[in-house]
Amino acid sequence: MLRINRQIAIPDSEIEIHATRSQGAGGQHVNKAATAAHLRFDIHASSLPADVRQRLQALSDQRISAEGVIVIKAQRSRSLERNREDALARLRALIQRATTRPRRRIPTKPGKAAKRRRVEKKVKHGRTKALRGKPSANE
Repeated sequence: MLRINRQIAIPDSEIEIHATRSQGAGGQHVNKAATAAHLRFDIHASSLPADVRQRLQALSDQRISAEGVIVIKAQRSRSLERNREDALARLRALIQRATTRPRRRIPTKPGKAAKRRRVEKKVKHGRTKALRGKPSANE
C-alpha cells in the first residue's frame, strides 16, 4: 500500500513493477543482474479520486503517456530494492503534486496612480524619440 497522504492510499495491485537490466557503467554486474525497477501506473484504472486523476492527467510531465499511464524507470542504485523504493517515492511525489488544488486567480485592475505613471512614462518616451528625428526647416 503506497500512502500519498492521510486520505489517499494506492493498493499494491494497481502498481506494476518489473525488474530490468540497468544501463551505464558497472562491468559484468550490469550484464547479468536485473536491478533497474520499471514502474507502470494506470491513472484511469486507479482508485484515486476523480479530481486528482484529472489533475494528474493534465500535468505536463514526460513520464505520463497520452493513454494515461505513468512510466518511471529507476536505476540510480545497484540494488533492485533501493531502485523500487526510489520509483515508488517518485510516483508518490508526482501524485502529491496533483493533490494540491490550484488557487483561483482573482483578476485585479491597475489603480489610478499606476495608470497615471504609465501615461507619463509613455509621454516622456515619446518626447525622447521625437528629439532623435531630423530638425525641421524652421528650427
